[in-house]
Amino acid sequence: MTAVEHPARNGAEGPAGPPARVPFPVVDEVSRHCLQEAEPETVHIEIHLPGRLDRARLRSAFTEALRRHPRALIREAPGAWYRLRYEWELADEPDLEVVTFPPPDRDALKHARDRALSTAPPLTAAPPLRLEVVDGDSATRGTVLFLTMSHTAIDGPACLRVLATAAELYGGRDNSPAAPPVRTPGPPATERVETPSTWAPPARVAQGTPDSSPGNGLLVTELGVPRRPKGSPYTVNDQLMVTTALTLAHWNREHGARRRPLRITMPVDDRPRDMDMPIGNGTRLVEVSFAPEELDEKEMGELLRRTALRTQALKSAERPQLGHGAALLTAPVVPVSWRAAATRGLRRAAAPWTSTTLLSNIGRIPYALDFGETAGRATAVWFSAPARMPRGLTVTTASTAGRLHVALRWSRALLSHGDGAHLRDLFEHYLHATQEKGP
Repeated sequence: MTAVEHPARNGAEGPAGPPARVPFPVVDEVSRHCLQEAEPETVHIEIHLPGRLDRARLRSAFTEALRRHPRALIREAPGAWYRLRYEWELADEPDLEVVTFPPPDRDALKHARDRALSTAPPLTAAPPLRLEVVDGDSATRGTVLFLTMSHTAIDGPACLRVLATAAELYGGRDNSPAAPPVRTPGPPATERVETPSTWAPPARVAQGTPDSSPGNGLLVTELGVPRRPKGSPYTVNDQLMVTTALTLAHWNREHGARRRPLRITMPVDDRPRDMDMPIGNGTRLVEVSFAPEELDEKEMGELLRRTALRTQALKSAERPQLGHGAALLTAPVVPVSWRAAATRGLRRAAAPWTSTTLLSNIGRIPYALDFGETAGRATAVWFSAPARMPRGLTVTTASTAGRLHVALRWSRALLSHGDGAHLRDLFEHYLHATQEKGP
């Protein structure tokens, strides 16, 4: 193990000393450069449990889980303007109360979602995440856990790993990750993977009826996991990719937008899900392209097959997390404050070439998230990724208990809640269209 994953502790294990520090990785630095108060870079995870939790016991279990994943117990270290890097400082204990219990409220779920989208945990206090526990009303008796994290420091799958450890400590039941699904290997690819040109700026999500308030909006829904014919050359992820592309092509046609290629950013995560999972931002981003003429529902089989070839090629290609340009831009050869100004300027200049949207498919939740007899195991898990402009819309999916949990998150500068509801309906329609037709 590295010092980042298991840093030396002060106190009984050795003489007291300054906290260990680690430089910001590329993803963290680029995110830190581009933070905006109006649209915080938060990731939200929403876990529904059938029963209730004991407050003191949950606080103790979650705090211990943070200790067992020390890379989550970080805060941004102070430094001079001329320093070459931002650095994370690894803390021994949380600086703030991480687990909170909002007072009962008729709209408690809505208010918790709003907080997850509008208020990021501070980077200067360890850990840069919080857990809110919302009890259901007297009729439902359930509990909803809201995990909110700063995406500058940690991503959703890593934070879910911490919560799985907390669940095991709380309930005393095994929350080890399930084995990944076995994929039937297809024949070796012999055909060339054709990809639309990336020289032209991609389509933007057409503006709907934006709200006057700043920030992000969110809509969550539960659907059936799409079926596939046995031996299909495509995966559920490919079905979701095609569904997202057809949904946005339909939306843009309805709003009179000019036909342009669609480019959809897809995170790829190759980390193990056990206790040795690296905590932080561990995904790499690739882009799946679609030419306008390809997005034809009548040619669904061919579209799915072509999409599978593209996603397989992208997943197998070795590439830095944000590409070679980002690695060069974050090289510590000039003060980090100078690089911050350059990064923000380049981001504004590159806005027309930013991908159309982001589809983050977490896949089947690998942990039971079982909190014992009283609270039970998770019945639904939703994630949502930041949706700031110029993309303005993200789609995040995960499956639990045989159901697909979809979160649409959008910038209010682009869409309203009514627009989100229409996009949800389109998504459900096209997801159904990708399925094997039953007898």
